[in-house]
This record gives sequence, structure tokens and C-alpha cells, in this order.
Amino acid sequence: MNNRTFMMQGNIAVAEGAIDAGCRFFAGYPITPSSEIAEHLSKKLPVYGGKFIQMEDEIAAMGAVLGASLGGVKSLTATSGPGFSLKQENIGYASLAEIPVVVVNVMRGGPSTGLPTLPSQGDVMQARWGTHGDHPIIVLAPYNVRESYDMTVQAFNMSEKYRVPVILLLDEIIGHVHEKVTLPDPHELKIINRKKPTVPPEKYLPYKIDDSLVPEMANFGEGYRYHVTGLIHDETGFPTNNTVQIERMLIRLNTKIDKYLNEIIQYEETETEDAQIGIVAYGSSARSARNALRMAREKGIKVGMLRIKTIWPFPTDQIYKFAQHLNAIIVPELNLGQMAHEVEHAVKGKVEIHKVNKINGEPIHPREILEKIEELI
Repeated sequence: MNNRTFMMQGNIAVAEGAIDAGCRFFAGYPITPSSEIAEHLSKKLPVYGGKFIQMEDEIAAMGAVLGASLGGVKSLTATSGPGFSLKQENIGYASLAEIPVVVVNVMRGGPSTGLPTLPSQGDVMQARWGTHGDHPIIVLAPYNVRESYDMTVQAFNMSEKYRVPVILLLDEIIGHVHEKVTLPDPHELKIINRKKPTVPPEKYLPYKIDDSLVPEMANFGEGYRYHVTGLIHDETGFPTNNTVQIERMLIRLNTKIDKYLNEIIQYEETETEDAQIGIVAYGSSARSARNALRMAREKGIKVGMLRIKTIWPFPTDQIYKFAQHLNAIIVPELNLGQMAHEVEHAVKGKVEIHKVNKINGEPIHPREILEKIEELI
């Protein structure tokens, strides 16, 4: 019998999900509102034979988890706004060198030091484009405690399978809310590990281009010696200025996620069959939106919602399909319209996009979304 039923905080669910996914290394620096993840793992990782290191800053923490991952250990770091900004250079390094790692960002108000203890969803675009250059990235956004656990497991699986950094984008509300959850038996979880070399060390090409677009990955210390660099490189891993090789490598890097969109993109539809007004929401704002939808339905207003679970790659096709029979779409979020911009692009002028935004550190109340719904009748 599964007795893994708890009253649990979202941040703790992330830490438990990481352990159950096989994470055995954490490096980070305490920062509100993500600190509970580090605190919990500082106690639990040693029990499972793992390592916890509090680094001198967020830059060093990101570098440490990359090194641990190259050594074959599933690795995690967690942070918030200013720390996430500091990690961007090494997130770019992870993208180019194709190092699997999971980065948790529990969003708070910004910019700069901003609102350390209050919620925001202002890092949506930073999660996609915070590091420079065209690069692949996967970003997941849970909206309750159980999803915080599940998506942490998924984040590790996706990172290992596609050799990309995966960002788990909570907001302060999701990180700190307490809910009753029943977690699965860890032995029942589907766990994915990186694809190991099938050739001897002398024939190994760490960035070989094949039909999967995801190269095999040898762990350091297992007899495979290869070069890892932040410079553009060829299949051997060594830097190149050959324009043909540069283009081949960068195209593979930036299309390997596109090849697997159907496996990666996740979303949830609620009452969409007969909807005339649509809501597109994510994270804690989707909780308010769900209540607003219920209140609207009780008044006879046909409202449906598409909740985005995978923010990047963005579910463009799914939102375009959702828009086909709607009169309007509402996008509630704790910023000035970062997701709304993407939704507007996705619907290609089919319907008008209406924003419900809040940036003062307070959550969006369901009645604020309901008022916008009633304006559009």
C-alpha cells in the first residue's frame, strides 16, 4: 500500500521529485522564495548517497551542477529572479555543450531585487531568451503541489533524453502553497537516463549527427576522453571555424527539440468543446482562472480554458486550434503581458486577445477574470 500521502509545500515537492528522479547532486545559493528546495535537499541527499553544496554564488552553483552532470550525476540547482539572471551565461554553456541539467526558478517580483517575498510571473521571456544566441530550451510550469513533483521528474527525464537544460518555472504561490498530495511509489516512475555510447572510446564522437539529432553522451571517468567547450564545435567537440560544420551543428542543436514537439508539449483543456470565450493561463494564475471559469459557467457563460504546462517550446498549434471557434481569449498573468504576446502571435489574428495583469505582488483574484469575461459578452 502506498502511504506517501502528505501535507506538502510546492518547493518540498520539487525536492522530493528530484530525489525520486535520480538526482544526487545539488549546488545552489539560498534565495527567497526557493530556499526550501535547498534546505530540504541538504538533509535528504546525503541519506541517498548524494551531495549537497552551498556555493559562493549562483554563477558558481550553475557551473558546479554542469560539472557534476558531465561526471554522470543527475544534477539540480534552484534559484529566483536575480540568481536566475546570474545563471544565464552557464545556461547558455549547457545549451551549446548539451549538458543535461535541471534549473528551478521560483519567480518573484522584479526587476533587480524587486519583491523577494511576493509572487510574479515575470520571467517567462527570460526563461526562453535569457542567455544569448539561438539555443534550445524546455520550460515547464506546474500549477499545484502534485504537478511540482511530477514535472520535476519530467524535467529530469527530458533533460537526459534530449541533452538540454530544462527549467522548472514555478511562481512564489506554487512554491509556498501547502496541499494534500499522494505521491507515487518511486519504483513505479518512468525514469529516463542519457543515451550512452555504443562504440569504443577511440571511435566516439561526442556530438555526432544522426537521425535522432541527440548525440550519445559518455560520462567523464568512464574511459571516454572528449573535449567540452562553449565555443562552436564540430562532431569531435573541438572548436571549428569551418562554416559548413558550424551551420550543421547549430541547425541540429536548434531543431532537435522541434523533432520531438509531440512528446514534449503538454497542456490541459477545460470546458473547451462549446466555449465562446477562451482563457489561456499557466501557473498560479491558472488556479484563479479555473475558479473564474466555474463562476462564469454557473452564470450560463460558455467559457473554456487551455492551461499551458509546457511554456517552451510554446504550444502554438494547440492555441491556434483552440481559437478557431472563440469570440475572444483572455490571458491572465502576473506580469504586463509576456504570455499574451505569444498567444496573440499564435492565433494569427483569428480572435482578439484581452489581458488581465497584476504586478503589485498580489495574486489575480478570480473575480477580476470574471469581470473581464462579463465585459466581453
